[in-house]
Amino acid sequence: MRSIRTAAVGAVTLSLALAASACGGGSSTGGSDDSPKTLTYWASNQGASIEVDKKVLRPELDKFEKQTGIKVKLEVVPWSDLLNRILTATTSGQGPDVLNIGNTWSASLQATGALLPWDAKNLAAIGGRDRFVDSALGSTGAQGKDPAAVPLYSMAYALYYNKKAFADAGIAKPPATWDELIADGKKLSKDGKWGLGAEGSNLSENIHHTFVFAKQHGADFFTADGKADFTNDGVVTAVKQYVDLMAKDKIIAPGNAEYAQNQSVSDFAKGKNAMLLWQSASANLTSQGMSEADYGIAPVPVQSGTPGTGANVNSMVAGINLAVFKNTHNLDGARKFVKFMTGDAEQKILNTAYSSIPPVKTAQSDSAFNTPANAVLKNTLAGSAAALPQVADESQFETAVGTAVKDLFADAAAGRAITEESVKAKLAKAQQQMPAK
Repeated sequence: MRSIRTAAVGAVTLSLALAASACGGGSSTGGSDDSPKTLTYWASNQGASIEVDKKVLRPELDKFEKQTGIKVKLEVVPWSDLLNRILTATTSGQGPDVLNIGNTWSASLQATGALLPWDAKNLAAIGGRDRFVDSALGSTGAQGKDPAAVPLYSMAYALYYNKKAFADAGIAKPPATWDELIADGKKLSKDGKWGLGAEGSNLSENIHHTFVFAKQHGADFFTADGKADFTNDGVVTAVKQYVDLMAKDKIIAPGNAEYAQNQSVSDFAKGKNAMLLWQSASANLTSQGMSEADYGIAPVPVQSGTPGTGANVNSMVAGINLAVFKNTHNLDGARKFVKFMTGDAEQKILNTAYSSIPPVKTAQSDSAFNTPANAVLKNTLAGSAAALPQVADESQFETAVGTAVKDLFADAAAGRAITEESVKAKLAKAQQQMPAK
């Protein structure tokens, strides 16, 4: 999902528990057609601002109205509000007809019963399951169940690096391993500038990066049967390695511990950081005045070797899914809208606007997405990205562990030692916050 969001906090566990029994009306197949001429759409904030999103989306929604006669009421919801807004809607039964969800939330929201299942009939209405790439479908809900949503935008993490800063430091190529990144970062961290940017208070960013580090150490945050396992040796090592980029290696500015809303991207665009680990950042950087000629894009580093599967995973499968509330009053219109948004023409327009990758096979193969930058993202999604755990407790996991990492960054910024014991203690506290199994 787009990582400028800060994962929602508050009564997430309670909301999910209530939602399972209070997700609102609708028939057993979901929805009705009581309001065939209108739809409400909650879009996630994908651009540099909400106003940018409105400028991107409004002309496309007007096209849909012209084609179908169905008017779409658009609301762009900030990531900091989106999860709690959705959870409130699932408990009250009063939500939009169609909404964006971060793909990592798919299984958690699926467990509430509030979203329309994309069974064979519903998928057939939008062209069928085979239209979508497998990696994107892997983050649409729990394994063995009908998807809770369909893929809309696909993204992957990459390493963005400032070409001039690298040349000035005598660095000939981007780092391929973490040891190389740290060595380069130390050369680049001088004169008030830093080697790498981070968002230490952004819970989802913390989850995404520590998930990748854990995979590279052969570890997972959940056991095979879905139980939280936050204190195993591999996870502890992974979290410490990530926080140590600030605490020990000192290539991340201490002030980044407070970043949560895209500040590290702005710093990179302004030349304050020489490297950035981010999802599909090109459009964001362009909107902030950075020319594509000024930066390069490379795969996220691995421990050793080259990116791939298993211990060489270097990204989570990032992206945005499109879901329909089960109790929509325009079920037919909602399906038409999903078909429109996932059609080849719209996929090209929207994913170009957001520098993301179409999860629809035919759109992804279009020449517009064959740029060198997109090649890094597509190769990552195809060969070295893994889906975050598709378990019902995933959103609680993001909040609990993301907060633990946030607290560790705060300790690092304050000069407090980051030890295996301190990391394990924070993760043990996070595990205690998870629902009992």
